[in-house]
Amino acid sequence: MQNDINDIEDQIRTATAIIKHGGMVVYPTETVYGLGADAFSEAAVQNVYKIKRRDLSRPISIAVSSFEMLHEVADIDSEYFEIIAELLPGPVTILLRKKDVVPAILTAASEVVGVRFPDNEIATRIIKETGPITATSANVSGRNPPTCIEEVEVELKLKVELGIIINGGKCKYSMPSTVVDMSKATANEKGEIKIKRKGACYDRVLHVLRSKAVGEGLHRFSVS
Repeated sequence: MQNDINDIEDQIRTATAIIKHGGMVVYPTETVYGLGADAFSEAAVQNVYKIKRRDLSRPISIAVSSFEMLHEVADIDSEYFEIIAELLPGPVTILLRKKDVVPAILTAASEVVGVRFPDNEIATRIIKETGPITATSANVSGRNPPTCIEEVEVELKLKVELGIIINGGKCKYSMPSTVVDMSKATANEKGEIKIKRKGACYDRVLHVLRSKAVGEGLHRFSVS
């Protein structure tokens, strides 16, 4: 067991160094395995798009390791923070209005960024040291996202040059995150909150939004 612990510690240190030097890693989360690179480096993000064969018109989410880091990348009205704190950390991607520090390449030039705060110790320990990283599944676009390292495609493994694939075991939920759009929810405009994709813990997310959002009458709420 001690050897396994030391191995994970070594992998976390290695992954942190790789990301800080512009590389990318495959890392575990509670949903699926992600492809992580420095979210503030346009060159690193460009490589993520290239390896995934992902169209630049499709945004990539970012992952943070604390609410303080979340505030650094996105605008959050204090009126809605209680809702966000109920959902995160956890298997939820929240769409918010981005701050200028977030590169346009990540958001396909839109003002909205998807943010994950993973409920996974390996992921959050890496992010704590590196700052925000990309939170996109470690697969070629259009193919199934991996829920264990054995499912990471050979094609992608070969392309993660100078990187590392961290074995964090089987992902807890083994399905993509539920996506909640709060980008139009502001204190002044009473915008609409939408569930844009049903994923992990969908029922719990629905319960939180119905009890917090609808119950307090803060804004409209819908599932689309």
